[in-house]
Amino acid sequence: MSSLPRRAKVQAQTVTFKDEFSSSSELLSDSEDDKEDSIWEPQKKVHRICKKPIAKEPKKPKEPKEPKEPKPKRVPRAKKNTSKDVAVKEELNSSVAIADVNVENRKNKLDTAGTLKTAKTKQISAQRTKKLKVEETNKASDLEGVNNRTETPSTSTVWEGTCKKEENEDDFTFGQSPLKKMKTETCPQGQPVKFPANANSIKEEVGMNWDIVQVLAERTNIELWVCANIIRLFNDDNTIPFIIRYRKELINDLDADSLREIQQTLEELRSVAKKVHSTIQKIKKEGKMSESLLNALLNCKTSEELEHVSAPYKTGSKGTKAQRAKQLGLEGAARTLLERPGELSLLSYIQPNVKGLSTLQDVETGVQHILADMIAKDKDTLDFIRKLCQNRYICIQSSLAKVSSKKVNEKDVDKFQLYQNFSCNIRNIQHHQILAINRGENLKILRVKVNISDDVKNEFCRWCIRNRWRPRGFARPELMKILYNSLDDSFKRLISPLLCREFRAKLTSDAEKESVLMFGRNLRQLLLTSPVPGRTLMGVDPGYKHGCKLAIISPTSQILHTDVVYLHCGQGFQKAAKIKRLLLNFNCSTVVIGNGTACRETEAYFADLIMKNYFAPLDVVYCIVSEAGASIYSVSPEADKEMPGLDPNLRSAVSIARRVQDPLAELVKIEPKHIGVGMYQHDVSQTLLKATLDSVVEECVSFVGVDINICSEVLLRHIAGLNANRAKNIIEWREQNGPFINREQLKKVKGLGPKSFQQCAGFIRINQDYIRTFCSNQQTDSSGQIQGAAVTSSAGVEITNEKQGKKKSKTTMNIVLKPNALDQTCIHPESYDIAMRFLSSFGGTLCEIGKPEMQQKINSFLEKEGIEKTAQRLQTTVPTLQVIVDGLSQPESFDFRTDFDKPDFKRSIVCLEDLQVGTVLTGKVENATLFGIFVDIGVGKTGLIPIRNVTEEKLSKTKKRRSLGLGPGERVEVQVLDIDIPRSRITLDLIRVL
Repeated sequence: MSSLPRRAKVQAQTVTFKDEFSSSSELLSDSEDDKEDSIWEPQKKVHRICKKPIAKEPKKPKEPKEPKEPKPKRVPRAKKNTSKDVAVKEELNSSVAIADVNVENRKNKLDTAGTLKTAKTKQISAQRTKKLKVEETNKASDLEGVNNRTETPSTSTVWEGTCKKEENEDDFTFGQSPLKKMKTETCPQGQPVKFPANANSIKEEVGMNWDIVQVLAERTNIELWVCANIIRLFNDDNTIPFIIRYRKELINDLDADSLREIQQTLEELRSVAKKVHSTIQKIKKEGKMSESLLNALLNCKTSEELEHVSAPYKTGSKGTKAQRAKQLGLEGAARTLLERPGELSLLSYIQPNVKGLSTLQDVETGVQHILADMIAKDKDTLDFIRKLCQNRYICIQSSLAKVSSKKVNEKDVDKFQLYQNFSCNIRNIQHHQILAINRGENLKILRVKVNISDDVKNEFCRWCIRNRWRPRGFARPELMKILYNSLDDSFKRLISPLLCREFRAKLTSDAEKESVLMFGRNLRQLLLTSPVPGRTLMGVDPGYKHGCKLAIISPTSQILHTDVVYLHCGQGFQKAAKIKRLLLNFNCSTVVIGNGTACRETEAYFADLIMKNYFAPLDVVYCIVSEAGASIYSVSPEADKEMPGLDPNLRSAVSIARRVQDPLAELVKIEPKHIGVGMYQHDVSQTLLKATLDSVVEECVSFVGVDINICSEVLLRHIAGLNANRAKNIIEWREQNGPFINREQLKKVKGLGPKSFQQCAGFIRINQDYIRTFCSNQQTDSSGQIQGAAVTSSAGVEITNEKQGKKKSKTTMNIVLKPNALDQTCIHPESYDIAMRFLSSFGGTLCEIGKPEMQQKINSFLEKEGIEKTAQRLQTTVPTLQVIVDGLSQPESFDFRTDFDKPDFKRSIVCLEDLQVGTVLTGKVENATLFGIFVDIGVGKTGLIPIRNVTEEKLSKTKKRRSLGLGPGERVEVQVLDIDIPRSRITLDLIRVL
């Protein structure tokens, strides 16, 4: 197991330094698998550079007799470090097995010399061998959490002193954006290590005739090196939030949506490759595989292409017309027609007693079918017709199906009135139109077809006759007629249906992806709605027959009171006194109303009381929030566990109130697809939708961060790198051992390995005030308790013989339980060393984190030095340093959601009948689709801003935005363009974003 990483590492070094060390080219003679493995190993440039000056230093003229000595190059290092065994041990970061061979060789040479100096050197070699064995033991244990030791960061403090002379040389690490691959056991780092420049080809992954990086770059329009880096990051199990925040330089500063799109495309390509290889194995078992078929299969890049090539070879298939003709022995005649037409005599193939060969016409038809099949499966021919279609008019048409009126509801037919006689160029059709057409087709209401013009067919046939399928000699007219018929048959029967399937599949795939991305963007903006902390809130779940459910929650989300009042059964004014008493008793001045049944009437009820100043001396305001998913959550096991014994109807009122207090913490409890901010979400791939929405939730929760000592299990499971089991284990550990003192304690939680720690550590916060209070309380208690000793100790914890102490020993062994002020920031533990060096460079201290004086010191220092120069001096990248600067500058308990809009609180309402064309109103975006923006303007019905009215000039450039377009929660100023009262439709124009 250990030899493979060693070979890979040596090769990676050789590839990088082949210009400087030509003598090491023989190391490339390993197997092809090892050569490909080197692509995945980060290069340790410093380690190799350190060897260079020593390797060229001759030791003795009599020692070149050992043939293997130049390869390891250990002899000079033994001489150099004879007085510093500790340094020798730290510098030996190579494979132990090879180092032991060098020691043995050195011992043999020294035995032949027989001098006093030799004996001394032999003693040092024995000590060194002993240390290497200890190091090998430690290395074996490290390999359980780390793939190999070749991933030591290039900024390791061990190498800083040894390699100072190389700093002035050209540093290949910054030639292009490099890749950083690390494990959390290694020392902190900030500078990533670059993969070889020729390493953006990852052919061994798919085993196809195409390069997955090249195809991925073409489909996503992303640079090759970025695609190669992203593939490796995903292969290394990195999460999107981690990549976005801590590996920004490797992805050229792409956003999360772009990363998700690349990930989906990558999975599609891998899925196609997997299907291709599965198909190849099936066809080989049946003995039908040929070289041309294998090549055609390995050229497939889409499922449609694979289906087209493999359809005739499916088990149970009757066979195509071409296959039946080949079984009659006509394949030779078809090839002779193309290669030697003068020698072909179709009369010789006639056999009166054989069906399919009984007449000359049957023979001609069989040859025609074989030629048509050859043309339809030829790669060059298909490439030409696809390229030709890109520049020609191809339209998609939909019309009312003939049987729709008999089997489908009339109301459903009216919904597709726009598409009952619809035609559009496939290059201009909108995504929402494709999804609408597909839905109508699935409901048997619409009939859809793709129309390829005759011009395309005519030009295709001319090209085939003049170029690709021109016979290699004179062909008689009857033979040319067969060829013409073959081209016509191939286009109509095989190529045209294939192209139509490809066009429909591409349009549908793009539309579904855009719909899912739109849902994800809306969900992100909804989750990142600014919280309203520090308020006592009354949540109201409106209703008629079953009454309005009330729930009053404290500023810390605790349930203070629940009740049911019947406001719409003629008892409204009688219940007003009860509501006023509740508001006064709990000092509550904010009412949150769900937007479900009876919302409009409940809003009018509270607005009327507020306008009459009924709740004086309280200045009461109200807001409307979406209650989508509240009913589903109220009967879920999570709600039953969180609010045991509470009626499900009252639970929904609690959920409605908490959605204003902390939207993110409440909405993560609900399955994302039930939140209701999407478009055609029921028509798209549910697997893709769930994966995207879960990723968006993970992104939002991670970027906001959680305080690990007070957060809920539901919120914690959405942190990058964690899942339900790990979150449960963290909560159990917290309940058994008390609060987490620092991030390092996470490593002791069951099921949370090095990779999980690496992914989640930067998004978990530890409130220092809470820890200081806890520590002081522990110190005033018994001094023999483990936690108190752990906090005050800088070297570890004394393990007692008590049962509780034994339990604690597993948790705290080798972990310094000392609070670290950096644990309250977004700085990743891998960058703590750089952060401390950065602090010392301008005289900052940890106790100043988040304070104004820290901000002033950082600003003045960076104005003088510059962030690029500072990053270079600290041997890190600018994005990593920027994260450190942000972490040190942001105040404690910083929440970037406060930069965004809060709910729109109101005191009065406007009726639909009161609206007039030209009226200017303010409203809140409820939903965003591909065709327009739905805005709540407070009249009971949302208005629509057509997408053509949302221009870049109208979007705020100074305000921080969660995405480029408008999304749920944003406040806008609009003007009424049209009012259709019978259809309850309001058309709006966007004036500006507030």
